[in-house]
Amino acid sequence: MARNAAFAAIAIAALIAVPFVAPHAEYALDVLFLIFLYGAMATAWNLVGGFAGQVSFGHAAFLGIGAYATAIMTQNGISLWISVPVSALLAGAYSLVIGIPAFRLRGPYFSIATIGIGEATRLIARNWSSLTGGVSGLTLSSAPPLLLQYFAALALLVAAVGLAAWIRASRFGYALAAVRQDTDAAETLGVATTVAKTQALFLSACILGVAGSVYALHYLFVSPDSVFGFSTSIALVIMPIIGGLGTVTGPLIGAVIYTFIREQLAATLANVDLLAFGVLLIAIVVFEPRGILGIADRIRRMRKPPAVTVPDG
Repeated sequence: MARNAAFAAIAIAALIAVPFVAPHAEYALDVLFLIFLYGAMATAWNLVGGFAGQVSFGHAAFLGIGAYATAIMTQNGISLWISVPVSALLAGAYSLVIGIPAFRLRGPYFSIATIGIGEATRLIARNWSSLTGGVSGLTLSSAPPLLLQYFAALALLVAAVGLAAWIRASRFGYALAAVRQDTDAAETLGVATTVAKTQALFLSACILGVAGSVYALHYLFVSPDSVFGFSTSIALVIMPIIGGLGTVTGPLIGAVIYTFIREQLAATLANVDLLAFGVLLIAIVVFEPRGILGIADRIRRMRKPPAVTVPDG
């Protein structure tokens, strides 16, 4: 743990120094910003889908609520110091509204229900034009400096990964692991499974609410299809699976790969990035369900010298 903490501190210090070492590399800062943002979003999903084993295909709803809440409050002159935490709490409150009934379902039934919840939220945003601008969305007038956005996304990522690391080593994390392994057995052992899943969903939604705020302030435009879209929810699922589902660093690794493929292919070959993600996801699920971290662990075991057996006497 001390070694991991030291490595994390060195990495954070290096990322903090990047804007000062290369102040004019705006493209590099923008790419790092996206990695930070996607990493925090993937980590948020992993709290529910990885730690608790509750695969959700509707997490974009929380991102969209955070983005729209910040956009609406910013247009009405409310300070970011107020709008960002309020956006997080609104996303968290929405998770409680939908989570308590949704967690009555298990397995694929829960996953199907989250698809319906996500699409219903998107349709509400499309039709509530007086508040959300309808299909046209909302446009913000000005964005904070890129340097401020960079550090905001980095702080969000550090907070999300730190929270995930703490949860995994805590009693709460053990409860989520028990839920993931066998819900009925966990309840027999005294774990309040519905409470644990609801708490994980609330924390996940709050992180995504802040991520939605950062998204809105970066792109200066939010629309139902851009923040509530099903493709966004799928991206949140893909990144942890690619990196390593149920791990702390796996979602971050998946975010790096996702951003690299998206930046390299999306701008030149339309929709090819979706095909690349699909092929990569199928390959990982078939050959190494533990993702990139599982592949690294397999290589490490192959390089480890075989144990020498000494006969008795």
